[in-house]
Amino acid sequence: MPEYFVAGYLGLTSAMCWCLMLNGFIGFQWAEDGTAASLWTFRLSSLVIFGVMYFVSIATFTSLGAFTKAHPIGLFIVYFIFNPFCLLVYVVLQIILVVNTLDEYWPLGNICFALVFFIIGQVIQIFLSNQICEGIKHYVDGVFFGTICTLLAVMMVYKYWDSITKEDLEFSVGGKSNVWEVKELLHEDDEFAPYAGQAANTVGHAGVSFANTGSVYGGQGYPQQQQYQQQSQQPHYQQQAYPPY
Repeated sequence: MPEYFVAGYLGLTSAMCWCLMLNGFIGFQWAEDGTAASLWTFRLSSLVIFGVMYFVSIATFTSLGAFTKAHPIGLFIVYFIFNPFCLLVYVVLQIILVVNTLDEYWPLGNICFALVFFIIGQVIQIFLSNQICEGIKHYVDGVFFGTICTLLAVMMVYKYWDSITKEDLEFSVGGKSNVWEVKELLHEDDEFAPYAGQAANTVGHAGVSFANTGSVYGGQGYPQQQQYQQQSQQPHYQQQAYPPY
């Protein structure tokens, strides 16, 4: 039974590496990001990679056909050659993208840190695990530190993506922000006509532009207090409400 969980872990790892490599090609516009073509390409191809790695793992663990535990050549080829190849292609593609497209090279630092953390984690997990386990009296082993380094590498990949995108999505929850824009001009006899105008540089609450260059208030976003008090004394203006900013 445990071999099925291990096979699932290995399959997900290979699918993640493949998906990350495909994501590296998105910046070169091989397919429009977010379209059905790109999304289904990611999903179907990642599912195929997961299935292949899962089958190779189970066949190796159960000595099915030509796969044997004594010589897990197929498993090693996929895990130690295919996965690093996908990650290497992703790193190379991002370096080319930053150098040829962006005006600054700061995002390269995030990619370099991610690569360094990943390599350190793999070295600790594969080559130093026994020494760490014996030195700490079997409390933890190299898998613990390797997982931490891998987590740091994933965080740096996310920071790289965040640094090359225009939208500030780091602290967003998922709801779309309200976009305020003028759809049509108001008629002169409308009660809110004095507040209508073309948008300029005056910004009110929540970043909403309130510039009224054509209004009777001299192009200011909010009406002047003195003028408002003078108008409020008129009977027909007593029920006047503030415009819905």
